[in-house]
Amino acid sequence: MTTFNSTDDHEPEAIPADLAARCATIELLAVDVDGVLTDGGIIVDDRGVESKRFFVRDGLGFTLWHRAGKRSAIVSGRSAEVVDRRAAELKIHRVAQGIGDKASALRDLLVEFGLDASQACYIGDDLIDLPALGLAGLAACPADAVAEVRRAAHLTTRSIGGNGVVRDVVEVIMKAQGLWHAACEGYRVPAM
Repeated sequence: MTTFNSTDDHEPEAIPADLAARCATIELLAVDVDGVLTDGGIIVDDRGVESKRFFVRDGLGFTLWHRAGKRSAIVSGRSAEVVDRRAAELKIHRVAQGIGDKASALRDLLVEFGLDASQACYIGDDLIDLPALGLAGLAACPADAVAEVRRAAHLTTRSIGGNGVVRDVVEVIMKAQGLWHAACEGYRVPAM
């Protein structure tokens, strides 16, 4: 498997041909929560209310992804109300929580959206994610994923979990698909 490290300074970097080919058909971005959208820490207060820290750049990554007409999903082994709330804010298409078999959940998403596995990117960080990573056309993970996941991934970001992993993956896919420049247009500073 080819591993590609996204740039942390977002300078242009040539995407290897085999990775670009995998990225070319991606229409669905399915992501784990703990260790991908968050740093993996779980905070529970005295009343049993769970909270998580999300990174704002991942939110913009989802926004850019959706503006390009792409689908998104969360597939999490745990269940937390805060995940539903964050997913609603980001307009994520489907949320599946409390999932033990993430490959089956990904298959269900593919059927629902009328896609095949080559059109899905799955981002995970731990052993429970390996079956879904093996099914997806593009397997991605954060830099601090467990060794088995890093070996299975086609794309490893320089970002660690909870610090822009989704944004990095979205950028690589959209650059490979020739969509990144148009996605950035509304954010460019006008020339003086």
